[in-house]
Amino acid sequence: MRMAELNSLSQLLGLMKQHGASRIYAKKLAPNDNSKNQVYLGGDFSALNIIPHGDIFTDGNDLAGSKRDRAKAKIELFWIDKSGKNLAPDANLILYPKYPEIRMSGFLKGCEAAPSKIMAARDVGRTLFLGIAENGSIFAHAIDHHNPITAEIESRAFQSLGVFLEIPIDPSSILSSKESLLAELRRIYEMRWIASQKLGRDGLKYPYAAANGGGYTLEAELGISPNSDSKPDYLGWEVKQYGVNDFIRFTPKSPITLMTPEPNAGLYKEAGAAAFVRRFGYADKSGKPDRINFGGIYAFGKDFHADTGVRMMIDGFDRVSGKMTDIDGGIQLVDHNGVIAAEWRFKKMMEHWNRKHAQAAYVPSLLRTPPPEYAYGAEILLCEQTDFILFLKALTDGIVYYDPGIKIENASGVKPNIKHRSQFRVKHHQIRRMYHHSEIARVNDSTC
Repeated sequence: MRMAELNSLSQLLGLMKQHGASRIYAKKLAPNDNSKNQVYLGGDFSALNIIPHGDIFTDGNDLAGSKRDRAKAKIELFWIDKSGKNLAPDANLILYPKYPEIRMSGFLKGCEAAPSKIMAARDVGRTLFLGIAENGSIFAHAIDHHNPITAEIESRAFQSLGVFLEIPIDPSSILSSKESLLAELRRIYEMRWIASQKLGRDGLKYPYAAANGGGYTLEAELGISPNSDSKPDYLGWEVKQYGVNDFIRFTPKSPITLMTPEPNAGLYKEAGAAAFVRRFGYADKSGKPDRINFGGIYAFGKDFHADTGVRMMIDGFDRVSGKMTDIDGGIQLVDHNGVIAAEWRFKKMMEHWNRKHAQAAYVPSLLRTPPPEYAYGAEILLCEQTDFILFLKALTDGIVYYDPGIKIENASGVKPNIKHRSQFRVKHHQIRRMYHHSEIARVNDSTC
């Protein structure tokens, strides 16, 4: 079956939007980008930030020998044209951690309406479009160099994100998602002091008195409902607020929490958080009765913690080459006897990292009371094109560290209360190490 051809960019983007795409990217295909050789998505793992995917798993079924097992992740990809959408049931991403690189494969198999003639060819000038929906669906359309859309793409300057071009969802728009975000942050900056607030599920703003209102207030002004999932906040951007003492030096009051994943292996997972704390924790040092804590700072290369008897180890990553040697490895807390107290497996950590950190904006804030009000600074740190390998490099350099706050209250009681708080943190001035590209944008600059 031959897909019905689209002949204008506005027509294609309109169709993408009709199917539910909120972000659209284009990949100019090289001769080797075809169904035989797969489609190359970059020489690192940054493409995982753009393309929604399922759980990462190791698949040895299609290759002989466990040494050549490949890491894969399923994607829900539909080929779309004027007649509708058609699922490519075997589409997936393949991760090659030792290179590293990512490729897309299986995008034609089992889909009669796929553009086989274009995607199986080695012709120069082909372009693949990918529309990303909020639910994780991917809508694909491919064109050859004869299609008028090719000339439209060549005539405009779109922002690059790795191997992709970011295409505004509105074909008449001259603003990229970055420019749209900065325009909103400029508006918020010009509001000066804003009463502490939180956006409700009904879309209305409500007063908020707790001390952590800086982030909620910014999110409310951006129309972002509070969420605990791992999706970006605004037009594909993760927006993070951080408190400062003034808008002159912009010195952060505290480190940045990068992510808060629970361990998915080791004794913590096998026996539970309570058993973990009882074995490796210590009595509360401030004198709170019947409370056991598991805290402290754990950084790679440091000795066993004096209070807990565990240290951080990393299995499956070569610090010298900066490459992952075993995708089934992980970040571990290990005791003197080699017992793995807790572990965060790479595959799960990658999924969490990739969905949240593709593009991030760090916004400074000031607090004044009473009543609690926030003002947001003009100096915005914009970070793009992250990669889990960069996270691991920063971890082995001791820049990223584990800073837990796990505790059991009423520890000897019938119903002890366990609080989970696992967090990986970094000092603000080191955050750029987590990204391939970063810049400072000043929203009070008329050229911004």
